[in-house]
Amino acid sequence: MNTTGQLGVVITGGSAGLGLALAAGFLEAGDRVAICGRDAVRLAGALDDLVLRVPSGEVHGMVCDVSRPSELTGFLSFVRERLGRVDRWINNAGSAGTLQRPLWDLDSGEMLEVCSTNLAGSMMASGEVVGLMLRQPPSLRPLYHLFNMGFSPAGARFSRSSLPHRVSKTAVASLTAFLSEELLRNGVGSIGVHELSPGLVRTELLFRGVSPETRRFLEHVAEDPERVAKALVPKIRRISSRSRPVRHASFPGILFRSLKAVLVSRMARPATS
Repeated sequence: MNTTGQLGVVITGGSAGLGLALAAGFLEAGDRVAICGRDAVRLAGALDDLVLRVPSGEVHGMVCDVSRPSELTGFLSFVRERLGRVDRWINNAGSAGTLQRPLWDLDSGEMLEVCSTNLAGSMMASGEVVGLMLRQPPSLRPLYHLFNMGFSPAGARFSRSSLPHRVSKTAVASLTAFLSEELLRNGVGSIGVHELSPGLVRTELLFRGVSPETRRFLEHVAEDPERVAKALVPKIRRISSRSRPVRHASFPGILFRSLKAVLVSRMARPATS
């Protein structure tokens, strides 16, 4: 069963934030892990950190920008060489851009970087990974699982990130649904494709470019990566369905924390005469 024993796990964007916390969680569970990241220095630091946190774990890392086809293909070769079998692949790499501005105040380079990483990167990786998993031992039930991080319609409305980020993340959710249908239509039973929803996580990406007031609000609503990873790793490891959303926080739960954060913020404001 895939719910027990050692798994081969790959996490893109695994050198910081939630990706790094997930990598640590899988290593602690006894799995073999491969991560990638765009920044060589940050990736090296993440690998050192993971070795310190889980000395007995097996972790591998490679510099890779998932929006670049040649680098992505190289990372797949690296993964096959180091892990052999891939049981779980998490498309975690993402970008919110560097600017929080209306669409008409963003240049085309900013839009392209966000959409290339979030949508094109997830789509190209999904295609490569499905090809890899199809070459692994076949099964009539899902043994190998791919996870994408997209936005539901409610999540997109709740987000205050830039329009390219919201649009690309909403498209990633569609990618997940359409890919699952395509696998079913082609009689592929060994691969499951799932939406992974961690909720609001305290990461550099979440706080980038926000106003001081928004930052205070997010500090109350968002959760630490380690706490989110602790909840998600067991769910990802034991999944056995063909297509099922894996969520840490429900939308009503996020809404409740949001309302609580608003009340706390209002109570903290100094009284005016």
